[in-house]
Amino acid sequence: MRLVPLICWVALLAAIPAACLAAEPDWGAAQFLVGHWTGEGSRQPGAGTGAFSFTPDLQGTVLLRRSFAEYPAAAGKPASRHDDLTVVYHGETAGELRAIYFDNEGHVIRYTGTASDAGVVFVSDGKPDEVRYRLTYTPTGKDSLKLQFEIAAPGKDFSRYLEATARRDR
Repeated sequence: MRLVPLICWVALLAAIPAACLAAEPDWGAAQFLVGHWTGEGSRQPGAGTGAFSFTPDLQGTVLLRRSFAEYPAAAGKPASRHDDLTVVYHGETAGELRAIYFDNEGHVIRYTGTASDAGVVFVSDGKPDEVRYRLTYTPTGKDSLKLQFEIAAPGKDFSRYLEATARRDR
């Protein structure tokens, strides 16, 4: 009885064209992001700690970014934890990256990204009269990077909200 479903799956897999089973796509200038990263905090009171990863999924057609940051109690605020998930995928035009972000606070943000030798920049989709976000990853060495998260109030330019460095885990 179990043999029949197994045979059906084998037949289905055999019918998949070889092109569908090709090697993972090259993420080009964004390839440096792939891996597991640990934030290098300042160890100052109130400063958070965290880590993130970019891992290929769906046979390399997307990158999953999982991230967390933990903040100690400070200035009358209780300790807290922030978790988020971002799905990065190739856009419709060559070299374009797209991303959709979700977090434990209920935010959903859609981004358009560009990658170059100078790094990867994701800018939220939206109109200038809406709050906008920009997340920049800049390689600073083979296994290190700097990230910057900026926010633009409606009608305003971006200003830095958070800046951090991270080191690739071995």
